[in-house]
Amino acid sequence: MAISGFGEIAEQLRRSTVLVRPGRQGNGSGVIWSEDGIIITNAHVARGPSASVELWDGREFQAKVAMRDPRRDLALLCINASALPAAQIADSSRLRPGELAVAIGNPMGFVGALTTGVIHAVAPLQGPLQTPLGGIGSQTWVQANVRLAPGNSGGPLADARGHVIGINTMLAGRLALAIPSNAVSKFVAGQSSDGWLGITVHPVRVPRSRNSHDFGLVLLEVEPGSPAAQVSLLAGDILLGANEKRFASLEDLARVLEGSGPRLLRLEFLRGDYARVRQVTVQLGGTAPERNAAAA
Repeated sequence: MAISGFGEIAEQLRRSTVLVRPGRQGNGSGVIWSEDGIIITNAHVARGPSASVELWDGREFQAKVAMRDPRRDLALLCINASALPAAQIADSSRLRPGELAVAIGNPMGFVGALTTGVIHAVAPLQGPLQTPLGGIGSQTWVQANVRLAPGNSGGPLADARGHVIGINTMLAGRLALAIPSNAVSKFVAGQSSDGWLGITVHPVRVPRSRNSHDFGLVLLEVEPGSPAAQVSLLAGDILLGANEKRFASLEDLARVLEGSGPRLLRLEFLRGDYARVRQVTVQLGGTAPERNAAAA
């Protein structure tokens, strides 16, 4: 079905989309969130303290990474510019399955590429999810059958009016996943959780014959320099619980990571032959300690 004025809608959305060059191999996309120079992209796109941003009209700026939420995979960039063509932001809580979805980005070097599809759901994914940054838990995603490719990350997912409903992040099977616009707005307002461990996990069953626990979360990957790496957690370790409460699901770990500001999290885990339960205290939401703490 043809949409009246769709060409103009797509053109405006392109003008609100930027090319992000993080200073390493590969490019990403971003969204002009406000006309005074706030750009939103993925944290896995803007990993460093700065990035180069190119606007649709060809102007280039050096952007400062002012805020990051690796757990939600969001980064806020600031450029010294004004009167920018900011995107219009929609209320993602009003989305319904079957609505048109439009994605703009810079995949494989094609600047301003457009793809369309429909919304499948606005909900957590079923089963474990390994994100580009090892995120875990039951976060809500805008799920749509639009085609994404490397370079689309950080770009807008919009509705039929061209209003942004999410920030494109990754693929899960045949569906594209976008961070809902309402979650992005909370991040911009400084209401985002900073509870990030820097791990990729998967649920496992632990044999009862070796200890009293039967559910755990095995670490598939520990990101270098992350809070988990700072306390010497290793791939293959199995998390059993935190703060003297056992895990029964992925959501349990997501819950204990919620919050903001400096705080301590005491984790129980198994290593090696699983002969004994080990403990380690991780610092969240603050500056990592200079010396690595050995796992107990």
